[in-house]
Amino acid sequence: MTRLRITVPASTANLGSGFDALGLALGWHDVVTVETAPAGLLIEIEGAGAGVVPLDERHLLFRAVQAAVSDAGESMPGLIIRCANTIPHSRGLGSSAAAVVAGIAAGFALVGRALDERALDLAARFEGHADNAAASLLGGLVIAWRDGAEGPFRALRLEPHAALRPVVLVPATESATAVTRGLLPERVPLADASFALGRSSLAVAALTGHPELLLAATEDRLHQRHRAAAWPDTMALVTALRAAGVPAAVSGAGPTVFALPADGVLPEDVDLAGFSAYSVPVDTTGVRISIE
Repeated sequence: MTRLRITVPASTANLGSGFDALGLALGWHDVVTVETAPAGLLIEIEGAGAGVVPLDERHLLFRAVQAAVSDAGESMPGLIIRCANTIPHSRGLGSSAAAVVAGIAAGFALVGRALDERALDLAARFEGHADNAAASLLGGLVIAWRDGAEGPFRALRLEPHAALRPVVLVPATESATAVTRGLLPERVPLADASFALGRSSLAVAALTGHPELLLAATEDRLHQRHRAAAWPDTMALVTALRAAGVPAAVSGAGPTVFALPADGVLPEDVDLAGFSAYSVPVDTTGVRISIE
């Protein structure tokens, strides 16, 4: 019998200009225990997703465990999975990526395999891109990419600047990546592509060494305005915060807003109606596994 305890962080992706490429791990965690059993599957959930997500083989975390164990050429044991979830679901904070990373980490641990680049590739294949998954796996700031259309997903971890004080503003409404991604155009003007390239490059510098440049670095022309119809209140808040001088962007596929105010304090005159504000530190560790 093996009992694992896995702590996995939330994440915010895109960070304005780095669409599908930049991710940042946040100190907002789900805690999962995975225990082997002679046979069968038992899944229990408390917190976010309880009563909503499936409690059988369709569960995302179980599917990730299965993928990791199968990738090692091993057979699946019976499992008892208990999830204590705090990361809000369908809010653009990487809850699905966190579940997948927790499952991949558990699967690797069950077969005695250290987390490596293959773990990231397996996790990213569940969503088709690696920004959230890489952040939850590695912690800190990540740059994610893929080697060709069918090649492995890759990521580079960078150390975020110590002055970053994230605030996430979470609405009651939910969103789905599949829906908001469908709002994006297949082609963008060359000027917008060039703008995005410059600002995403600037974002890497700003997030790691020059936080005074974050307002310019998080400006986006590539994806947010095309999705605005899906969450108009979110985009209105992003616009208001930026007008007040606060670096702000849509978190992932939304509808949460991600902000980086100086000293972690938002301006008092910005209307936050409909949003709950949380000061959340950067997670620099990524997924953690212990054997109990």
